[in-house]
Amino acid sequence: MLTLWHNSAFLEGFLAALVAGLFTGLGGFAVYFKKHYSQKDINMLLNIAAGVMLAAAFFALLTPAMHEIIQASPSLYLAALKFCSAVTLGLALVWFLNEVLPHEHHHAHHGPMLSLRKAWLFIIAISLHKLPEGLAVGVAYSAHDLLNPASLVIGIALHNIPEGLIMAVSLIGAGQSKFKAALTAFGIGFVQPLGALLGLLLIGFSGFLIPFAMALAGGTLLFVVINEILPETYGIQKSEKSAFAVFAGFILMTFLFITLE
Repeated sequence: MLTLWHNSAFLEGFLAALVAGLFTGLGGFAVYFKKHYSQKDINMLLNIAAGVMLAAAFFALLTPAMHEIIQASPSLYLAALKFCSAVTLGLALVWFLNEVLPHEHHHAHHGPMLSLRKAWLFIIAISLHKLPEGLAVGVAYSAHDLLNPASLVIGIALHNIPEGLIMAVSLIGAGQSKFKAALTAFGIGFVQPLGALLGLLLIGFSGFLIPFAMALAGGTLLFVVINEILPETYGIQKSEKSAFAVFAGFILMTFLFITLE
């Protein structure tokens, strides 16, 4: 373990996940920037974040993982089976966590509309996302010879801002002070480097698993976006604006990915 800390990729991956996690706290303290955040404001931010995460999952993890698995496999059929199995395992992992850990989906509001218990169950739901996101960062830094992990870290950091904000707004809605709510969001951000540590340790002992771990991590991010973020924000009446926000986030992240390469 001590030798791993002297490995530059290991240390950089952990610190990158830590910095990305701190952006959750930045989002939490954003409650001081505006007196009232409407559901429309939060939905727009989360939809942009969803687009950012989709691009990060595809371009920073899934595409390079597919390429490496194809290169290392004797046939395309076997490569497809390996890749799809790894993605499916990632989806199943987050689904399992959602099933076994108590949490609740709830739209955030200002005002005394939530019980503190419901607010915390909602925060647990968001916290569940931090582990697979951190895992993705750890895997990306383990595979730094195959890809540039900077775009993934930027994407996750940008995504963490609205998540921190919605956590703080939920606690304020349950009657907590702005400072306590923002501080809680800040603390939740430290879950992310724990996920990165798991990914770094896993790949540190089994380097040949890197492309499969990348595909698995990509699958976890897909589940977070499609099953957790988008259902919270998409409404029937204004779905066009929600879709536009997702597209804007996707295009922004794609631009960053290309320029950072």
